[in-house]
Amino acid sequence: MNYYDYVIIGSGIAGLYTALLAIESGSVLIVTKGGIEDCNTRHAQGGIAAAIGKNDSAGLHFKDTIAAGDGLCDEEAVRILVDEAPDRIADLIGFGVPFDTQEGEVALTREAAHSVSRILHAGGDATGEYIEVTLSEQVRISPIKVLEYCLATEILLDKGRVCGIKAIDFRSGMIEEFRCKFVILATGGAGRLFKYTTNGDTATGDGIALAYQSGAEIVDMEFFQFHPTALRLPGVSPFLISEAVRGEGGVLRNDEGYRFMPDYSSSADLAPRDVVARSILFEMRKTGSDKVYLDVTEIPATKVTTRFPRIYRFCLDHGLDITRTPIPVAPAAHYLMGGVKVNTRGETNIPGLFAAGETACTGVHGANRLASNSLLEVLVFSKRILERTESAEPDQGEKTKSADSYHLPSREPYKDAPALSLPNLQTMLWDRVGIVRDVDGLYQAAITLAAWDRILPMPTDRLSYELNTMITNARLMTEAALLREESRGAHYRSDFPTPSESWKKHIVFRL
Repeated sequence: MNYYDYVIIGSGIAGLYTALLAIESGSVLIVTKGGIEDCNTRHAQGGIAAAIGKNDSAGLHFKDTIAAGDGLCDEEAVRILVDEAPDRIADLIGFGVPFDTQEGEVALTREAAHSVSRILHAGGDATGEYIEVTLSEQVRISPIKVLEYCLATEILLDKGRVCGIKAIDFRSGMIEEFRCKFVILATGGAGRLFKYTTNGDTATGDGIALAYQSGAEIVDMEFFQFHPTALRLPGVSPFLISEAVRGEGGVLRNDEGYRFMPDYSSSADLAPRDVVARSILFEMRKTGSDKVYLDVTEIPATKVTTRFPRIYRFCLDHGLDITRTPIPVAPAAHYLMGGVKVNTRGETNIPGLFAAGETACTGVHGANRLASNSLLEVLVFSKRILERTESAEPDQGEKTKSADSYHLPSREPYKDAPALSLPNLQTMLWDRVGIVRDVDGLYQAAITLAAWDRILPMPTDRLSYELNTMITNARLMTEAALLREESRGAHYRSDFPTPSESWKKHIVFRL
C-alpha cells in the first residue's frame, strides 16, 4: 500500500510521538533514513521542563522562557507551551516513560536560566534514551508502518497542496512515491554542519531543506545554540556534559583553576547558554587553551554517580574519574532555534505540510532556547498538529510575527573557493559562522557556499544527498547571520555587539 493518511519523516521523539497520536486517526507511515533508533533524542541528557513542582507555576515558566528568548519569542506560543506542559508529561507517563522519582514524587532538578527546579529526568542523565526506547517499542507493536534506511527526497504537491513524497531506499537504490493527506516533517536539527557538535550523524537539516525546496518559509536560521560544555579529550568525539551538572553545583574553572564565570555574569555558572558558551570561548582565548574545566569534585561522589551515571561511565571509560578530577570541556554546536516556520498548530504556509520538533520553528525559543524546553515543545505542538488535522474547520489564520522576507542572493562566482568536502564545510561553518561572527567571516562563508552550491553533483547515495541538504542549510544560516546586524541571544556579531530595537523581528527565507 502506497497511500497513507499521515507520512511522518523522522524517527526521533517528534516523529514517534506524533505517529503514536496519529494512528488513532488514520494510517501512518514513518520514513527514516537510518534505523528507527538513529536520532538525536537519545542524546538528550538534561530532561523535560514542566511546571509541576510545588513552588512552580506556568507563569514562572513563561517568564523564564521569554527572558531566555531575548525579545524574539512568540508569546502566544510560549503561553501554550507552559500551560499544556503538565498534560503532555502525563501522556509520556501513560506511554510508560519511567521518570526518576524521589520519596514517591517525580524528581525535579534545576538548569541554567530556570528560576526554580522544574526539570524531569529519567535514568539520571539518560532522559532522551529512555523516551526514545519507550516510544520506539510502542511504535513497533502498533500498526504504524516504518520504512528504515529510506530518505525522503521530495515533497509532492498538487495544486499547491501536499499529496505525498518521493523517497529513496538506500538498500535497493529504488525511488518510490507515497501518497498521503498530510506530511509531517520531524527530521531534527542541523548540528552536523559544524566541526564540533553534540549531535549525531543524522542531524543534517533534511526536513528544512525539503520544506525550503517545496516553497515553505524558513525562519530564524541565524540562531544556533552552542552548548557550553562538551567533553574535550584528544581523539574523542564531543560528548555532551549536561547543563544539569552545573545545576547540581558544578563550576567552571580555567587552566589555572580560577572560577571565571562570576566575572562574566551575575548568574555565574547558571547564566543562559549563549552567555556561558561565549564566556568559555573568551576565557580559552585568554589562557591560550582549547578547553576549560567543569569541576564537580565538591559534589558528593555518590550524588554524581547516581544523578549522572551515563556521563560518569563515559568519562571513566576514557580514563577520567570525574568525582576526583575536573572534566575538560569546550563549547559544541547543539540546537537550532530556527527552522520551518509554523503556526501554533504546526502548519506551514503549504496546506497539508506540518513540521515538529527541532525541524520546526514555533517561536517558543526566540533567539535562545531555555534549557529542556525542546522535548516539551515536541510534545505540546505535536499534539496540536494532530488536533488540527482532525479538525474539519478551515484555518482562521494567526497573527503573523514581525518579519522581513528574503530570497537567497545570487553571488558572483568565487574562483578561489576551497575544495568542496564535508570536513571543509564543517570547519568553515565552525570558524566563520560559529559562536562569534563578523562581517568578513560571514561574507567569506557566503561566497564560498554559493560557489559550492553551483557545483554540487546530482545526489546518488545518502552522503551526497546529505551534502546537498547541508549546503542549503548552511546558506540559509550564513545569509541570515550576515543580514542581522546586531547581537541577540545565540547570534553574536563582534562588529555589532549589542541588540538593536530595529532588529526585533524575524528573517524569513522563501524559495
